[in-house]
Amino acid sequence: MALILDTGPLFASLDRSDADHVACRALIEEADEALVIPAPVLVEVDYWIGQRLHAGALVALLADISDGAYLVEDLTPGDYRRVGELCDRYADADIGFVDAAVLAIIERLDEGKLATLDRRHFSLLRPRHRPSIDLLPA
Repeated sequence: MALILDTGPLFASLDRSDADHVACRALIEEADEALVIPAPVLVEVDYWIGQRLHAGALVALLADISDGAYLVEDLTPGDYRRVGELCDRYADADIGFVDAAVLAIIERLDEGKLATLDRRHFSLLRPRHRPSIDLLPA
């Protein structure tokens, strides 16, 4: 089992001024399972770090990844197919590439929960392998 991390909680855990910092930091630090970052999430986190923090936050995150604190999950060719299906199916809901990629990875890894602050999008998405995804933090 693993905890898949979306952009919001990962960024909030790095930004002490974020309103969700404490909850997201605790969720990550108290996890007793692998912490998985979908590769496209790193691009969004890098963007937000560049907008609101300093380069040291990215350097620290990359060091944590290098040290094994997080696993980065790349997309497979089948994931790209699924991302396309999801973007088409949820086009009216403004589901973008990263959200669709996160769901594709959740499905492939057969996971049932996601650390996200994006309840608007992820409460709409229906995975193939279960009725819904448990969204954390609660």
